[in-house]
Amino acid sequence: MTYTIEKVATLIGARRYGEKDATIGWLLTDSRSLCFPEQTLFFALRTKRNDGHKYISELYRRGVRSFVVEQVPEDYQAQFADANFLKVPSPLAALQRLAERHRDEFDIPVVGITGSNGKTWVKEWLYQILSPSMKVTRSPKSYNSQIGVPLSVWLLNEQTKVALLEAGISEPGEMLALHDIIQPTIGVLTSLGSAHQENFRNMDEKCMEKLQLFRNTETMIYPSDDDTVSRCVRRSQYQGDRIGWSRFNDKAPMYVKTEGSHVSYVYKGIEGSYDIPFIDEASIENSITCATVALTLGLTPEELAERMPKLEPIAMRLEVKEGQRGLTLINDSYNSDVNSLDIALDFMNRRPEQEGKRKTLILSDIYQTGESSAELYREVSELIAKRGIDRFVGIGPEISSQAAQIEIGQKWFFANVDDFVQSSVFKSMRDEIVLLKGARPFGFERISDLLEQKVHETILEVDLNAVVDNLNYYRSFLKPETKMVCMIKADAYGAGAVEIAKTLQDHRVDYLAVAVADEGVTLRKAGITQNIIVMNPEMSSFKTLFDYDLEPEVYSFRLMNALVKAARHEGITGWPVHIKLDTGMHRLGFDPKKDIDELIDSLKHQSAIIPRSVFSHFVGSDSDDFDNFSATQFRVFDEASQKIQGAFSHKILRHIDNSAGIEHFPERQLDMCRLGLGLYGVDPRTNNILSTVSTLKTTILQLRRVPKEETVGYSRKGKLERDSVIAAIPIGYADGLNRKLGNRHCYCLVNGQKAEYVGNICMDVALIDVTDIQCEEGDSVEIFGKNLPVTVLSDVLETIPYEVLTSVSNRVKRVYFQD
Repeated sequence: MTYTIEKVATLIGARRYGEKDATIGWLLTDSRSLCFPEQTLFFALRTKRNDGHKYISELYRRGVRSFVVEQVPEDYQAQFADANFLKVPSPLAALQRLAERHRDEFDIPVVGITGSNGKTWVKEWLYQILSPSMKVTRSPKSYNSQIGVPLSVWLLNEQTKVALLEAGISEPGEMLALHDIIQPTIGVLTSLGSAHQENFRNMDEKCMEKLQLFRNTETMIYPSDDDTVSRCVRRSQYQGDRIGWSRFNDKAPMYVKTEGSHVSYVYKGIEGSYDIPFIDEASIENSITCATVALTLGLTPEELAERMPKLEPIAMRLEVKEGQRGLTLINDSYNSDVNSLDIALDFMNRRPEQEGKRKTLILSDIYQTGESSAELYREVSELIAKRGIDRFVGIGPEISSQAAQIEIGQKWFFANVDDFVQSSVFKSMRDEIVLLKGARPFGFERISDLLEQKVHETILEVDLNAVVDNLNYYRSFLKPETKMVCMIKADAYGAGAVEIAKTLQDHRVDYLAVAVADEGVTLRKAGITQNIIVMNPEMSSFKTLFDYDLEPEVYSFRLMNALVKAARHEGITGWPVHIKLDTGMHRLGFDPKKDIDELIDSLKHQSAIIPRSVFSHFVGSDSDDFDNFSATQFRVFDEASQKIQGAFSHKILRHIDNSAGIEHFPERQLDMCRLGLGLYGVDPRTNNILSTVSTLKTTILQLRRVPKEETVGYSRKGKLERDSVIAAIPIGYADGLNRKLGNRHCYCLVNGQKAEYVGNICMDVALIDVTDIQCEEGDSVEIFGKNLPVTVLSDVLETIPYEVLTSVSNRVKRVYFQD
């Protein structure tokens, strides 16, 4: 559906500047995600850290002509002659208002889903259950925020027969706005849990806030066995049809009995049953919620019994893996529809890649869209053209029959995955970034398995969302004007510098920092264009610094003089450098008490290099015990750095706060701060985990029963005091598992339970005691991660988390994902 710019201005109550005709079909809040500029309306949102008005010029150059703003650019008629500016008090409120008015156009069932856990699972399973018989529009991924909800509502179109929309809140007062946008006819509460509890006085307050979504709905579906939920529902004086499901109250509108994965129910007097292909409690409860909604929407018990066993697991993350022959694989099996395809293409398009890497899309048939096949694949063709896809592979009978609709130079079509992997096209793939987007029945995991570079069963999972969460956590302590440099030396603390750098660049950090020039070269070759500081430049690396646009730290006169000489030899002037002062670490740096006058004089009597920043290191910002010393350090640095700044007319950035200092010394953030360990999820002041970035996992290779008094492992160190079950796992000290963890000094997790290391840890294998744990060969084992903090291992080893994280071997495959 589209709207004229005049209609949009009326709907949001905007004052219009500009008189050009325009048709609006796409809403944009992030300039990096632009796809169809001609029909895009950009909302210039202001946040604590950013201002969308800064991107108007760039977007105008890229073809956008319609903007919602708080402030119209000066001289807009000269600068933006073909543009329309819709001036409003709040672009965010205007976005929500436009979505609200768009929602008014539809007289259809709209299911509003909220809760602490399970929202996305319920939404996606409902989609699987309902879509065989009706056109369903649902929120992409987890678009459930104050921005995500209006963007989701905007996807409603003439073909939509039912909508499934998520609503998420984190603090009081947020739900009412989402209610007005969604205007649900059926409200669904999945569960009540601890998420965001810190922002609410108690669980009742949080529950009552969530129930705001259900005002004026015809029906409310909720777990009535939860005492807090039932109490709050009564307090809400809800006037619609209350359908609480229960396992204990046989008078409940939806009474259920469960036995394993079999669910029998009585829904408003109608008996039925179904099976699901899952046995965990969360899946059982989510299926009950889905069944209740489906029956409320008119599905018959027979249809429900037929479709429930076909439910597929929800892969709520988009994975990035290193592939063979120079391939980068993006595997997105989360959804199979045009909206999710656009999101995945946007992610792919925003990734800087090595020069010469082509972009390839491998796409299966797209099911249950409600559109004709010709219309659907014409839309797909437009998307891939706008997103810059170079090569296209279609897999499936339907997409193959519409080959003519895919207008791209290089394209191939195959009936199934087997035909594709046996083809010359598959065998010739190299030096490409490949997006795999396939409906589950097509088995795209086979393509991924064949193209992955390493098959080692031990992997390091890296959560890119957690990296962003940690970045934003520390940004919350900074003034809007304070810059951020992120440390990605030592291969991003073991997480993989290239992928971490791509994520940080996408989220507009100001600088990246590596240890040596070669690390910076790797980033440049991977397409990273962000400013890069080299913290420990070597004399032999100067040419490399110049060739790859790397900015060195300068910490001594010897290094500085050699760098100046090398720059002059290359004919270089004004090369940015970062001056390091030693204020108490006594590791590297100029002496603030003795060297400053000579340093200024040397810098002024040459033109090859120019100071971009001056900085120092706190010795003990992670401990209150060193606060007096830290204060002395800061005074020394402040005086010396201001003296350097006073000698030059250009702005020199000053920085001394590290991860611990950002939180502990916010008054000392100056022009820029350096984020290191905190970025990777460990609070250096408390050793607490923020958002876990890295999870080291492996699998059980073999289970063996070993009698009491026997020993396991080298040197017979693992003597057993009882009859035991011993599991062998494919990880050893060559992978980074420290030998000191062996002989029951530490443990890993098997199915959530502690399994101690027994005997000596070998180079490639470790042995663990699983006597009291239900497990099988092939089960997953967590070495450290979300359930077993890396700090547990570092405490046992009497070291710091840095050492554990950076010890993970490069032979361990890294798998990157984001929700």
